[in-house]
Amino acid sequence: MNATPDAPMEGTPLIKPSTTDHPLFDSVVEACRTVYDPEIPVNIYDLGLIYTIQIAEDGAVDILMSLTAPGCPVAGEMPGWVAEAIEPLPGVQTVNVQLVWEPQWGMDMMSDEARLELGFM
Repeated sequence: MNATPDAPMEGTPLIKPSTTDHPLFDSVVEACRTVYDPEIPVNIYDLGLIYTIQIAEDGAVDILMSLTAPGCPVAGEMPGWVAEAIEPLPGVQTVNVQLVWEPQWGMDMMSDEARLELGFM
């Protein structure tokens, strides 16, 4: 597991498309849905905090994620929680979770389910 709270190096593309066609993708998404922001009763995937899920042929999973605010009290812990949720999945070899701040998270990134649960619909 590698949970890095640093932004990517300058020149690194911030958001790449997720590897949605990989057989592990749905399992990784479901694992992300087991992780909750302790201050908001909605999982981090439906909150829109998971920006990219990339899965290599060898089962290496790379996640780019953000938090609702840079001052979030669990900023140092959340990437580790995500990695710990994904690591036990069959077929996953390694997990790297990187915390990024660009693009900045906004409420428009939440799923309809999250908005409904939080009373925004």
